[in-house]
Amino acid sequence: MPDSQPQPPHSSSASGPAGRGALLLSGARLADGRTVDVRVHDGRIEAVGTAGSLSTARTPGPGTRVDISGYLLLPAPAEPHAHGDTALTADAPGPVSYDPLDVQRRVTEAALLQLGHGATALRAHVRVGDVPGLGALTAVLRARRTLRGLAELTTVAMPRVLTGVAGADGLAMLRDAVKMGADVVGGCPDLDPDPAGYVEAVLEVAGEHGRPVDLHTDADDPARLARLAAMAGGLRPGVTLGPCGGLGRLPADAASRAADRLAAAGVTVVCLPQGACGAVDRRDGTAPVRLLRAAGVRVAAGSGALRDVSNPVGRGDPLEAAFLLTARHGLRPEDAYDTVSTAARAALGLPEVRVEAGFPAELLAVRGDRLAGALSLAYSRIVVHRGRVVARTSAVREYGDSTTATDLELPRQGRGERGERP
Repeated sequence: MPDSQPQPPHSSSASGPAGRGALLLSGARLADGRTVDVRVHDGRIEAVGTAGSLSTARTPGPGTRVDISGYLLLPAPAEPHAHGDTALTADAPGPVSYDPLDVQRRVTEAALLQLGHGATALRAHVRVGDVPGLGALTAVLRARRTLRGLAELTTVAMPRVLTGVAGADGLAMLRDAVKMGADVVGGCPDLDPDPAGYVEAVLEVAGEHGRPVDLHTDADDPARLARLAAMAGGLRPGVTLGPCGGLGRLPADAASRAADRLAAAGVTVVCLPQGACGAVDRRDGTAPVRLLRAAGVRVAAGSGALRDVSNPVGRGDPLEAAFLLTARHGLRPEDAYDTVSTAARAALGLPEVRVEAGFPAELLAVRGDRLAGALSLAYSRIVVHRGRVVARTSAVREYGDSTTATDLELPRQGRGERGERP
């Protein structure tokens, strides 16, 4: 593939300031094996050239050069299924606090943890109604403002019950949540006495406001899933389902038919290979990713619970999700990474990212020279959002006082020895 050529500047989005001047990422290894320089300006990749061929001098303003020799440069991951309002509560005594200040703190801390892993865009599923009312959503919207310029945070309003007398308040709360600024209409039809009625209510509200839909379901009932797919088919801007672990427990022929229906309806499935979340009763198993992909379903991977009662050791790391899809489900590393990057961004309605001129500068540099190795040992990372470095994680690996590693010229990470950067 030839080097990408300089492109005209693009306007910045309204989500926060793009980096001033140019950012030059020098010595980057790409997934195709090339070593290149990447120049970023005004929130987009301006040029990609052979190593040593680019500088920051072409663009106005002070430029910044970051040497990422020894790093693999990838499109940044996105997180399509987070629960920031309950994150980091596994060790909390008593019930989860929904005090808005507590929720805002948890959401912000969880988003920064995931940003450090590389996720520059996140979709937070937020409970509305019942105990939290609209307070949790208010707190998440405040957290979104504080994170502006660091990461993009969008919200899904999740009422518990929407049908019958008991659901009237939930339906009113859902409409209020959308008016407040919830980006996506969601919820869990499995927990409603009338799942089909719940889906109808969600689709109605989404249609009224032109919002996407993101529903939690175990997907273990083929007839119910078929009705959902029929109702969702053709809805714009789109429907996402997850974690759909029940699909993997269906007989092979039933699962195959369900996958075909989801593909025909244009539904995206978000699986949770690191463990499900507390929004569905069944938490065992991961959606049959290979079956769904073979049927033409877009499959993205999310993190689910981040150290709450559903998964007290959840890490919220997209690369761990990709690792598990490779190690346990047989996906190639490239396909597994696609589920947490390209497919995840598409599920969030975000533009595609490639390490080519003209594409958004949403990038992750991870130490390693091949994707498989990066998924296995992804310790050191550099995260770029809207054209500037927003997070760094550095790992130092040392082995006592032995000179064996040096004598055998084995690769190592250290404190800058032998010209390496930690």
